[in-house]
Amino acid sequence: MTDKRLYMDVHVIQTLPPSNINRDDTGSPKTAQYGGVRRARVSSQAWKRAMREYFNRNGQEFKVGVRTKDIVSYVADKVMRKAPDLSRDVAIEGAEQAINNAGITTKDHMAKALFFLGDQQAEQLAEAVIEGKNTKENKVELQKILESNPEIDIALFGRMVADAPELNTDASCQVAHAISTHAVQTEFDYFTAMDDLSAEDQSGAGMLGNIEYNSSTLYRYANVAVHDFERQLQDLKAASDACQLFVKAFSNSLPTGKVNTFANQTLPSFVMVTLREDRPVNLVSAFEQPVHAAQESGYVDASIGKLAAEYGKTEKFVEAPVANFYLKTADQSVAQELGQECNSLPDLLQHVGQEITRYFEKAGD
Repeated sequence: MTDKRLYMDVHVIQTLPPSNINRDDTGSPKTAQYGGVRRARVSSQAWKRAMREYFNRNGQEFKVGVRTKDIVSYVADKVMRKAPDLSRDVAIEGAEQAINNAGITTKDHMAKALFFLGDQQAEQLAEAVIEGKNTKENKVELQKILESNPEIDIALFGRMVADAPELNTDASCQVAHAISTHAVQTEFDYFTAMDDLSAEDQSGAGMLGNIEYNSSTLYRYANVAVHDFERQLQDLKAASDACQLFVKAFSNSLPTGKVNTFANQTLPSFVMVTLREDRPVNLVSAFEQPVHAAQESGYVDASIGKLAAEYGKTEKFVEAPVANFYLKTADQSVAQELGQECNSLPDLLQHVGQEITRYFEKAGD
C-alpha cells in the first residue's frame, strides 16, 4: 500500500448513425442543453450497465457482482450446492437470517431494494449459514463478509445500502453522461406494418407508429481512482488488469436501446487514456462551443482536433500527466505533445497496464 494517488482518465470520440440507444419516459432519445444548444445525451447509468454486461461476457479472469432483490434465493442456492443434504426451506431460512442479521431488511424473502452482492461474498455467507454463524451475535462477522472481497464492478461503481449505511461501498470510478459535440435535432421515423393474412380487397396497414431518433458524434468520459481501486481489491496485478478491462469495456460496450431497429453497432474513432497524480480532468469544455461540420467533412475530425487543443489548454492548470496514450482511426492529425500514439487497442491496454504497475511498484520502493 502507498499514499500515492493515481487517476486514470478515459476519453472517447464515437459517432452514432440514426439511433435511440437511451430514451426517456416518453420514448424520446435523451438530450441535454449545453453551450446554448441541444445535444444528444446518453446517461452514465445506461453505459455502466453496458459495461457490466461486457465485464460478464469478456472478463473471464474476474467475477462480477449480482444486483438483485432476490438475494435470499441467490445465497440459498449456494448453501444447497455446498450442503446438498439441506432442504430448500432450511436453506432459504438460513440465508434470510444471515442477510437480516447483517442489517439488510427483507420481506417475503426479497430485499426492499436492489442489493449489489459479490460472488465471493455470497459464497462466504453460505458458509456462515452452514456453520451456524448467521445469528445476531455474528452481526459484525456477517458485515465484514459483505464489506470484503468486492467484485470489480462493485469496487468500480459502488454500492449504497439505505438499511445499513455501514455496508456502503464508495465507487472508485466516475462515468459522465455522454453528449454530442455538436447540436442535434430529434427526427421521426414513421412506419407501418402490413397484415400478411389480410383480405385482398382490404387496404391500409395493420399497424402504424413512429420512433424518435437522432444521429451524433459523442464525447464520452470516465475516470478511475486507481489508488482507491487497488486498495479495495488488495492486489496490484488484479487492479492493473481490471483497469485495462475497464478501458476495453468503455471502448467496446454500447447500450442496446432500439439496436435491432437501427443496428448502430459503431466503434470509437478516438480513445485516449491519461494517467494523472493530481486530479481527474474531464475535457468536455472543448465542446462548450458546438462543433460545426465543414462541408462534406463531418464532425469526427473536428471533434478530435478540439479535444486535442483542450488537452493542451488544461496543462496551464494541472500537473503534467504521468503518461498519456491515444488511439485514433480518423484522419485528424494530432500534435505529438498529446502523448504516445498506439497501433491498436490491445497495444494501448498493454501500455496502460505496464504504466500502472510501474507507478505503484516505484511508489512502494
